[in-house]
Amino acid sequence: MTEITIEHALTAGGLDAFRTVGDLKQRAATLLAEIRQGAEKRERERILPHEQIRRLGSERLLTWRIPRSQGGPGATVRETVQFVIDVAAADSNIAQALRPSFLFIESLLAAGDESLLKRWLPRYLRGDVFGNAGWEIGGANGAVSATIVRDGDHYRASGSKYYSTGSLYADWISAVALDDGGREIRFMLPRERPGLELVDDFDAMGQRLTASGTTNLVDVLVREEDIVPAPANPSGTASRSIVPPFAQLFLAAVEAGVARNALEDAVHFARHHARPIKHSSASRSVDDPYVRFSVGQISALAYAAEAVVLRAADSIDAAWSAGLEDDSIVRASIDVAQAQFIAAESALRASELIFDVGGASTTARKHNLDRHWRNARTVANHNPRHWKAAVVGAWHLDGITPPTSGLF
Repeated sequence: MTEITIEHALTAGGLDAFRTVGDLKQRAATLLAEIRQGAEKRERERILPHEQIRRLGSERLLTWRIPRSQGGPGATVRETVQFVIDVAAADSNIAQALRPSFLFIESLLAAGDESLLKRWLPRYLRGDVFGNAGWEIGGANGAVSATIVRDGDHYRASGSKYYSTGSLYADWISAVALDDGGREIRFMLPRERPGLELVDDFDAMGQRLTASGTTNLVDVLVREEDIVPAPANPSGTASRSIVPPFAQLFLAAVEAGVARNALEDAVHFARHHARPIKHSSASRSVDDPYVRFSVGQISALAYAAEAVVLRAADSIDAAWSAGLEDDSIVRASIDVAQAQFIAAESALRASELIFDVGGASTTARKHNLDRHWRNARTVANHNPRHWKAAVVGAWHLDGITPPTSGLF
Protein backbone atom coordinates (compact mmCIF):
# COMPACT_ATOMS: atom_id res chain seq x y z
CA MET A 1 0.00 0.00 0.00
CA THR A 2 1.32 3.42 -0.94
CA GLU A 3 2.64 5.37 2.03
CA ILE A 4 0.73 8.59 2.65
CA THR A 5 2.59 11.67 3.77
CA ILE A 6 1.03 14.28 6.00
CA GLU A 7 1.55 16.86 3.27
CA HIS A 8 -0.35 14.70 0.78
CA ALA A 9 -3.20 14.11 3.25
CA LEU A 10 -3.49 17.82 3.93
CA THR A 11 -3.69 18.81 0.28
CA ALA A 12 -5.98 16.00 -0.87
CA GLY A 13 -9.49 17.12 -1.60
CA GLY A 14 -8.65 20.79 -1.18
CA LEU A 15 -7.88 20.61 2.54
CA ASP A 16 -6.25 23.64 4.06
CA ALA A 17 -3.08 23.58 6.17
CA PHE A 18 -4.90 22.18 9.18
CA ARG A 19 -8.30 22.30 10.75
CA THR A 20 -8.63 24.43 13.85
CA VAL A 21 -10.71 23.45 16.86
CA GLY A 22 -13.12 26.25 16.01
CA ASP A 23 -13.53 24.92 12.49
CA LEU A 24 -14.25 21.42 13.77
CA LYS A 25 -16.85 22.78 16.20
CA GLN A 26 -18.67 24.52 13.37
CA ARG A 27 -18.59 21.42 11.18
CA ALA A 28 -19.75 19.26 14.09
CA ALA A 29 -22.71 21.51 14.90
CA THR A 30 -24.01 21.25 11.34
CA LEU A 31 -23.43 17.53 10.85
CA LEU A 32 -24.65 16.41 14.28
CA ALA A 33 -27.95 18.21 13.76
CA GLU A 34 -28.45 16.11 10.65
CA ILE A 35 -27.41 12.90 12.44
CA ARG A 36 -29.81 13.59 15.31
CA GLN A 37 -32.83 13.80 13.00
CA GLY A 38 -32.65 10.23 11.77
CA ALA A 39 -31.26 8.48 14.85
CA GLU A 40 -34.53 7.14 16.24
CA LYS A 41 -35.62 5.71 12.89
CA ARG A 42 -32.23 4.14 12.20
CA GLU A 43 -32.30 2.30 15.48
CA ARG A 44 -35.93 1.24 15.21
CA GLU A 45 -35.47 -0.13 11.68
CA ARG A 46 -31.85 -1.22 12.14
CA ILE A 47 -30.39 1.00 9.44
CA LEU A 48 -26.62 0.93 9.92
CA PRO A 49 -25.19 4.48 9.88
CA HIS A 50 -22.54 3.90 7.21
CA GLU A 51 -23.17 7.25 5.55
CA GLN A 52 -23.13 9.23 8.81
CA ILE A 53 -19.84 7.71 9.99
CA ARG A 54 -18.29 8.26 6.56
CA ARG A 55 -19.29 11.92 6.79
CA LEU A 56 -17.70 12.28 10.21
CA GLY A 57 -14.47 10.88 8.83
CA SER A 58 -14.50 12.94 5.64
CA GLU A 59 -15.21 16.13 7.61
CA ARG A 60 -12.06 15.36 9.65
CA LEU A 61 -14.10 15.14 12.85
CA LEU A 62 -11.95 12.26 14.10
CA THR A 63 -8.79 14.37 14.12
CA TRP A 64 -9.37 16.48 17.26
CA ARG A 65 -6.37 15.17 19.19
CA ILE A 66 -3.88 15.26 16.33
CA PRO A 67 -1.24 17.88 17.26
CA ARG A 68 -0.86 21.00 15.16
CA SER A 69 2.70 19.92 14.41
CA GLN A 70 1.24 16.83 12.74
CA GLY A 71 -1.37 18.70 10.73
CA GLY A 72 -4.25 18.52 13.19
CA PRO A 73 -6.12 21.03 15.37
CA GLY A 74 -4.35 20.09 18.61
CA ALA A 75 -7.51 19.88 20.73
CA THR A 76 -7.43 19.20 24.45
CA VAL A 77 -8.94 16.06 25.93
CA ARG A 78 -11.77 18.20 27.31
CA GLU A 79 -12.60 19.60 23.86
CA THR A 80 -12.47 16.11 22.36
CA VAL A 81 -14.65 14.58 25.07
CA GLN A 82 -17.17 17.39 24.69
CA PHE A 83 -17.45 16.40 21.03
CA VAL A 84 -17.98 12.75 22.01
CA ILE A 85 -20.81 13.78 24.36
CA ASP A 86 -22.36 15.82 21.55
CA VAL A 87 -22.16 12.86 19.15
CA ALA A 88 -23.70 10.54 21.75
CA ALA A 89 -26.51 13.03 22.35
CA ALA A 90 -27.26 12.82 18.63
CA ASP A 91 -26.77 9.05 18.27
CA SER A 92 -25.01 7.03 20.96
CA ASN A 93 -24.49 4.14 18.54
CA ILE A 94 -22.31 6.31 16.34
CA ALA A 95 -20.35 7.67 19.29
CA GLN A 96 -19.56 4.16 20.51
CA ALA A 97 -18.64 2.98 17.01
CA LEU A 98 -16.05 5.78 16.81
CA ARG A 99 -14.34 4.78 20.06
CA PRO A 100 -11.56 2.73 18.39
CA SER A 101 -10.68 5.66 16.11
CA PHE A 102 -10.19 8.00 19.05
CA LEU A 103 -8.37 5.42 21.18
CA PHE A 104 -5.83 4.63 18.49
CA ILE A 105 -4.84 8.29 18.20
CA GLU A 106 -4.49 8.51 21.98
CA SER A 107 -2.32 5.40 22.07
CA LEU A 108 -0.11 6.81 19.29
CA LEU A 109 0.31 10.07 21.21
CA ALA A 110 1.15 8.21 24.41
CA ALA A 111 3.70 6.00 22.65
CA GLY A 112 5.45 9.06 21.24
CA ASP A 113 6.93 7.05 18.36
CA GLU A 114 7.54 9.49 15.51
CA SER A 115 7.55 6.75 12.89
CA LEU A 116 4.12 5.53 14.02
CA LEU A 117 2.73 9.05 14.01
CA LYS A 118 3.96 9.63 10.46
CA ARG A 119 2.51 6.33 9.32
CA TRP A 120 -0.97 6.57 10.83
CA LEU A 121 -1.96 10.20 11.41
CA PRO A 122 -2.11 11.05 7.68
CA ARG A 123 -4.77 8.38 7.33
CA TYR A 124 -6.95 10.21 9.82
CA LEU A 125 -6.29 13.46 7.98
CA ARG A 126 -7.58 11.95 4.73
CA GLY A 127 -10.75 10.75 6.49
CA ASP A 128 -10.09 7.09 7.36
CA VAL A 129 -12.04 5.35 10.13
CA PHE A 130 -10.64 2.74 12.51
CA GLY A 131 -12.32 -0.29 14.08
CA ASN A 132 -11.40 -2.79 16.75
CA ALA A 133 -11.32 -6.58 16.93
CA GLY A 134 -9.62 -7.15 20.25
CA TRP A 135 -11.97 -8.96 22.62
CA GLU A 136 -12.93 -12.62 22.56
CA ILE A 137 -15.57 -14.77 24.23
CA GLY A 138 -15.34 -18.17 25.85
CA GLY A 139 -12.59 -17.41 28.37
CA ALA A 140 -11.82 -14.93 31.10
CA ASN A 141 -12.57 -11.32 30.22
CA GLY A 142 -9.55 -9.99 28.33
CA ALA A 143 -8.12 -13.43 27.58
CA VAL A 144 -6.64 -13.84 24.09
CA SER A 145 -6.59 -17.14 22.23
CA ALA A 146 -5.97 -15.88 18.68
CA THR A 147 -2.49 -16.75 17.45
CA ILE A 148 0.08 -15.11 15.21
CA VAL A 149 3.00 -17.10 13.77
CA ARG A 150 5.99 -16.18 11.65
CA ASP A 151 5.59 -16.83 7.92
CA GLY A 152 8.78 -15.86 6.10
CA ASP A 153 9.27 -12.12 6.33
CA HIS A 154 5.76 -11.61 7.71
CA TYR A 155 3.16 -13.37 9.89
CA ARG A 156 -0.13 -15.25 9.74
CA ALA A 157 -2.90 -14.68 12.28
CA SER A 158 -5.82 -16.98 13.10
CA GLY A 159 -8.67 -16.74 15.56
CA SER A 160 -12.08 -15.25 16.17
CA LYS A 161 -12.94 -11.98 17.87
CA TYR A 162 -16.16 -10.62 19.24
CA TYR A 163 -17.18 -7.10 20.32
CA SER A 164 -15.49 -5.73 17.21
CA THR A 165 -16.63 -2.17 17.85
CA GLY A 166 -17.25 -0.16 14.71
CA SER A 167 -15.44 -2.59 12.42
CA LEU A 168 -18.16 -2.75 9.77
CA TYR A 169 -17.72 0.99 9.24
CA ALA A 170 -13.94 1.04 9.33
CA ASP A 171 -11.11 1.23 6.81
CA TRP A 172 -8.67 -0.30 9.28
CA ILE A 173 -9.19 -3.05 11.85
CA SER A 174 -6.97 -3.47 14.89
CA ALA A 175 -6.51 -6.88 16.48
CA VAL A 176 -4.32 -8.67 18.99
CA ALA A 177 -2.99 -12.22 18.98
CA LEU A 178 -0.45 -14.32 20.90
CA ASP A 179 2.89 -15.23 19.37
CA ASP A 180 4.80 -18.44 20.01
CA GLY A 181 6.11 -17.01 23.27
CA GLY A 182 2.66 -16.09 24.56
CA ARG A 183 3.21 -12.36 24.05
CA GLU A 184 0.39 -10.15 22.84
CA ILE A 185 1.10 -8.75 19.38
CA ARG A 186 -1.06 -5.88 18.16
CA PHE A 187 -1.54 -5.14 14.50
CA MET A 188 -3.66 -2.98 12.20
CA LEU A 189 -5.09 -4.45 9.01
CA PRO A 190 -6.82 -2.88 6.01
CA ARG A 191 -10.37 -4.18 5.93
CA GLU A 192 -9.97 -5.65 2.43
CA ARG A 193 -7.09 -7.93 3.48
CA PRO A 194 -7.88 -11.53 2.40
CA GLY A 195 -8.72 -13.71 5.39
CA LEU A 196 -10.19 -10.83 7.40
CA GLU A 197 -13.90 -11.61 7.77
CA LEU A 198 -16.33 -9.11 9.30
CA VAL A 199 -19.68 -10.58 10.37
CA ASP A 200 -22.77 -8.49 11.13
CA ASP A 201 -24.06 -10.63 14.02
CA PHE A 202 -24.11 -8.28 17.00
CA ASP A 203 -27.27 -9.03 18.99
CA ALA A 204 -27.14 -6.90 22.15
CA MET A 205 -30.36 -5.33 23.41
CA GLY A 206 -28.81 -1.85 23.15
CA GLN A 207 -26.23 -0.03 21.05
CA ARG A 208 -27.47 -2.25 18.24
CA LEU A 209 -25.96 -0.17 15.45
CA THR A 210 -22.38 -0.17 16.72
CA ALA A 211 -21.83 -3.20 14.46
CA SER A 212 -19.79 -4.80 17.23
CA GLY A 213 -20.04 -8.33 15.91
CA THR A 214 -17.59 -11.07 15.06
CA THR A 215 -14.28 -10.68 13.26
CA ASN A 216 -12.64 -13.85 11.98
CA LEU A 217 -8.92 -14.01 11.27
CA VAL A 218 -8.57 -16.85 8.79
CA ASP A 219 -4.84 -17.37 8.30
CA VAL A 220 -4.71 -13.67 7.49
CA LEU A 221 -1.44 -12.14 6.35
CA VAL A 222 0.07 -9.67 8.82
CA ARG A 223 2.92 -7.72 7.29
CA GLU A 224 5.80 -6.49 9.37
CA GLU A 225 4.62 -2.89 8.89
CA ASP A 226 1.14 -3.82 10.19
CA ILE A 227 2.56 -4.47 13.67
CA VAL A 228 1.85 -1.68 16.17
CA PRO A 229 4.59 -1.92 18.83
CA ALA A 230 3.65 -1.55 22.47
CA PRO A 231 5.30 1.37 24.28
CA ALA A 232 8.75 0.49 25.61
CA ASN A 233 8.89 -0.33 29.33
CA PRO A 234 12.50 -0.84 30.47
CA SER A 235 11.54 -1.88 34.02
CA GLY A 236 9.61 -4.89 32.78
CA THR A 237 6.77 -4.18 35.20
CA ALA A 238 3.19 -3.28 34.37
CA SER A 239 3.27 0.31 33.25
CA ARG A 240 0.61 2.85 34.04
CA SER A 241 -0.64 4.53 30.89
CA ILE A 242 -2.86 7.53 30.29
CA VAL A 243 -4.70 5.65 27.53
CA PRO A 244 -6.95 3.49 29.78
CA PRO A 245 -8.38 6.52 31.63
CA PHE A 246 -9.17 8.09 28.25
CA ALA A 247 -10.75 4.84 27.04
CA GLN A 248 -12.92 4.63 30.15
CA LEU A 249 -13.85 8.30 30.01
CA PHE A 250 -15.05 7.76 26.46
CA LEU A 251 -17.66 5.31 27.81
CA ALA A 252 -18.72 7.84 30.43
CA ALA A 253 -19.04 10.49 27.71
CA VAL A 254 -21.38 8.19 25.79
CA GLU A 255 -23.50 7.81 28.93
CA ALA A 256 -23.61 11.58 29.38
CA GLY A 257 -24.78 11.91 25.80
CA VAL A 258 -27.52 9.33 26.37
CA ALA A 259 -28.74 11.31 29.39
CA ARG A 260 -28.88 14.53 27.36
CA ASN A 261 -30.67 12.74 24.52
CA ALA A 262 -33.23 11.43 27.02
CA LEU A 263 -33.80 15.00 28.21
CA GLU A 264 -34.36 16.24 24.67
CA ASP A 265 -36.86 13.47 23.98
CA ALA A 266 -38.63 14.02 27.31
CA VAL A 267 -39.12 17.70 26.51
CA HIS A 268 -40.30 16.93 22.97
CA PHE A 269 -42.76 14.27 24.15
CA ALA A 270 -44.22 16.50 26.87
CA ARG A 271 -44.68 19.34 24.40
CA HIS A 272 -46.05 17.44 21.43
CA HIS A 273 -47.51 14.09 22.53
CA ALA A 274 -48.38 13.95 26.22
CA ARG A 275 -51.81 14.65 27.70
CA PRO A 276 -52.41 15.56 31.35
CA ILE A 277 -53.92 12.81 33.45
CA LYS A 278 -57.66 13.14 34.12
CA HIS A 279 -57.38 14.48 37.67
CA SER A 280 -54.48 16.82 36.89
CA SER A 281 -54.89 20.49 37.73
CA ALA A 282 -53.31 21.40 34.37
CA SER A 283 -54.92 21.61 30.96
CA ARG A 284 -51.57 20.99 29.23
CA SER A 285 -48.95 18.43 30.16
CA VAL A 286 -46.22 21.06 30.16
CA ASP A 287 -48.10 22.80 32.99
CA ASP A 288 -48.51 19.67 35.09
CA PRO A 289 -46.27 20.06 38.17
CA TYR A 290 -45.25 16.40 38.12
CA VAL A 291 -44.29 16.51 34.46
CA ARG A 292 -42.24 19.60 35.20
CA PHE A 293 -40.67 17.81 38.16
CA SER A 294 -39.80 14.76 36.04
CA VAL A 295 -38.21 16.88 33.31
CA GLY A 296 -36.32 18.84 35.96
CA GLN A 297 -34.96 15.60 37.42
CA ILE A 298 -33.85 14.38 34.01
CA SER A 299 -32.20 17.73 33.31
CA ALA A 300 -30.29 17.64 36.60
CA LEU A 301 -29.07 14.11 35.92
CA ALA A 302 -27.93 15.01 32.41
CA TYR A 303 -26.21 18.12 33.73
CA ALA A 304 -24.41 16.16 36.44
CA ALA A 305 -23.25 13.46 34.02
CA GLU A 306 -21.78 15.96 31.58
CA ALA A 307 -20.17 18.02 34.34
CA VAL A 308 -18.33 15.11 35.96
CA VAL A 309 -17.17 13.77 32.61
CA LEU A 310 -15.69 17.12 31.62
CA ARG A 311 -14.04 17.50 35.03
CA ALA A 312 -12.42 14.09 34.59
CA ALA A 313 -11.28 15.17 31.12
CA ASP A 314 -9.55 18.11 32.80
CA SER A 315 -7.67 15.60 34.97
CA ILE A 316 -6.40 13.77 31.91
CA ASP A 317 -5.30 17.09 30.40
CA ALA A 318 -3.53 17.86 33.68
CA ALA A 319 -1.71 14.51 33.50
CA TRP A 320 -0.46 15.37 30.01
CA SER A 321 0.69 18.78 31.28
CA ALA A 322 2.53 17.06 34.14
CA GLY A 323 4.50 14.93 31.69
CA LEU A 324 2.39 11.82 32.40
CA GLU A 325 3.92 11.31 35.82
CA ASP A 326 2.55 8.26 37.61
CA ASP A 327 0.78 10.26 40.33
CA SER A 328 -1.01 12.41 37.77
CA ILE A 329 -2.23 9.34 35.89
CA VAL A 330 -3.47 7.79 39.14
CA ARG A 331 -5.40 10.96 39.90
CA ALA A 332 -6.90 10.93 36.41
CA SER A 333 -7.84 7.25 36.78
CA ILE A 334 -9.62 7.93 40.07
CA ASP A 335 -11.48 10.92 38.62
CA VAL A 336 -12.52 8.94 35.55
CA ALA A 337 -13.77 6.04 37.70
CA GLN A 338 -15.94 8.46 39.67
CA ALA A 339 -17.19 10.09 36.50
CA GLN A 340 -18.09 6.69 35.05
CA PHE A 341 -20.07 5.79 38.13
CA ILE A 342 -22.07 9.03 38.12
CA ALA A 343 -22.54 9.12 34.34
CA ALA A 344 -23.87 5.54 34.21
CA GLU A 345 -26.19 6.07 37.18
CA SER A 346 -27.44 9.34 35.69
CA ALA A 347 -28.08 7.94 32.23
CA LEU A 348 -29.93 4.91 33.55
CA ARG A 349 -32.11 6.99 35.86
CA ALA A 350 -32.76 9.70 33.25
CA SER A 351 -33.79 7.12 30.66
CA GLU A 352 -36.22 5.60 33.15
CA LEU A 353 -37.76 8.90 34.21
CA ILE A 354 -38.60 9.78 30.61
CA PHE A 355 -41.65 7.52 30.96
CA ASP A 356 -42.99 9.76 33.74
CA VAL A 357 -43.57 12.69 31.37
CA GLY A 358 -46.52 10.88 29.76
CA GLY A 359 -48.84 7.96 30.21
CA ALA A 360 -49.03 4.61 28.47
CA SER A 361 -48.33 6.26 25.12
CA THR A 362 -44.68 6.74 26.09
CA THR A 363 -44.22 2.99 25.72
CA ALA A 364 -45.41 2.89 22.12
CA ARG A 365 -42.82 1.33 19.87
CA LYS A 366 -43.14 4.13 17.34
CA HIS A 367 -41.59 6.52 19.86
CA ASN A 368 -38.76 4.08 20.67
CA LEU A 369 -38.09 5.84 23.99
CA ASP A 370 -36.84 2.62 25.55
CA ARG A 371 -33.71 2.89 23.39
CA HIS A 372 -32.20 5.33 25.87
CA TRP A 373 -32.30 2.83 28.75
CA ARG A 374 -31.21 -0.06 26.54
CA ASN A 375 -28.26 1.93 25.23
CA ALA A 376 -27.27 3.25 28.66
CA ARG A 377 -27.52 -0.23 30.17
CA THR A 378 -25.42 -1.79 27.40
CA VAL A 379 -22.65 0.81 27.72
CA ALA A 380 -22.69 0.48 31.51
CA ASN A 381 -22.07 -3.25 31.22
CA HIS A 382 -18.71 -2.75 29.54
CA ASN A 383 -17.05 -2.30 32.93
CA PRO A 384 -19.34 -2.69 35.96
CA ARG A 385 -19.65 0.54 37.89
CA HIS A 386 -19.48 -1.30 41.22
CA TRP A 387 -15.80 -1.96 40.52
CA LYS A 388 -15.32 1.73 39.82
CA ALA A 389 -16.74 2.72 43.19
CA ALA A 390 -14.79 0.00 45.02
CA VAL A 391 -11.47 1.06 43.48
CA VAL A 392 -12.13 4.69 44.41
CA GLY A 393 -13.00 3.61 47.93
CA ALA A 394 -9.81 1.55 48.26
CA TRP A 395 -7.78 4.55 47.12
CA HIS A 396 -9.39 6.85 49.70
CA LEU A 397 -9.22 4.34 52.55
CA ASP A 398 -5.85 2.66 52.05
CA GLY A 399 -4.10 4.55 49.27
CA ILE A 400 -4.41 1.54 46.96
CA THR A 401 -3.86 2.65 43.38
CA PRO A 402 -6.15 1.48 40.55
CA PRO A 403 -5.27 -1.75 38.71
CA THR A 404 -3.27 -1.53 35.50
CA SER A 405 -5.67 -3.93 33.79
CA GLY A 406 -6.61 -1.40 31.15
CA LEU A 407 -10.04 -0.83 32.69
CA PHE A 408 -9.00 2.11 34.86
